[in-house]
Amino acid sequence: MKADNFWAAGMQTLVQLVYPPRCLSCGGLVETDFGLCGTCWSDTPFISGLSCDHCGTPLPGESDAEEICDDCLETPRPWTKGRAALVYEGRGRRMVLALKHGDRHDIAKPAAKWMARVSRDMVKPDMLVVPVPLHLHRLLSRRYNQSALLAEELAKELGLDWCPDGIERRHSTPSLNGKDQHERFETLQGTLRVPEWRTELIAGRSVMIVDDVMTSGATLTEAAHACLAAGATEVCVSVLARVVKDA
Repeated sequence: MKADNFWAAGMQTLVQLVYPPRCLSCGGLVETDFGLCGTCWSDTPFISGLSCDHCGTPLPGESDAEEICDDCLETPRPWTKGRAALVYEGRGRRMVLALKHGDRHDIAKPAAKWMARVSRDMVKPDMLVVPVPLHLHRLLSRRYNQSALLAEELAKELGLDWCPDGIERRHSTPSLNGKDQHERFETLQGTLRVPEWRTELIAGRSVMIVDDVMTSGATLTEAAHACLAAGATEVCVSVLARVVKDA
């Protein structure tokens, strides 16, 4: 065993000499794989401190009580708790877009670690992690579902089961870019469901729904309704980034 460990360590050192670790954001040299350099780390808008208990958006001040943001007060959520790792702006936005459209699968693992840091308090026994789905046409075009990549890595970090196809998108929908909140909810209404062959897996369990970005919450709302209709006892959500309105 010691010889095997020595061989593995030697191979890892050799790989790092040939392919030294690079910063996920700027590509500069870093000490370990899946990391950010000091400059990029300080420029990345991680969410820490007080945040909304339902969507993870950062809030001013300090409090030991659960706080709810104005958006979640105006639009009650069907899930119990929600967390976000980053604010969707600047370097955070660029990394999300690189994961989503730039084939940067390498971002999923460290991103899941950031999500796990803020989501660990939501974990329940026998909880199931489920990603927001893409419609088949979009999945074939993009070749991967970025939310599924995040869900798989987050489940590993949290020690939970996960199901890549626990929710399905029944209809292809137009892009939500440029639509207001009402239009987003209207466009997505009734588009997601738990397929019959996955109902037994979800019924009677707590579910953590994973997505890359939360804007209005319309997609996550439909996903949560689908899981609750299939018999989930509770739903919470974890996203990599949260769009925050300008003050």
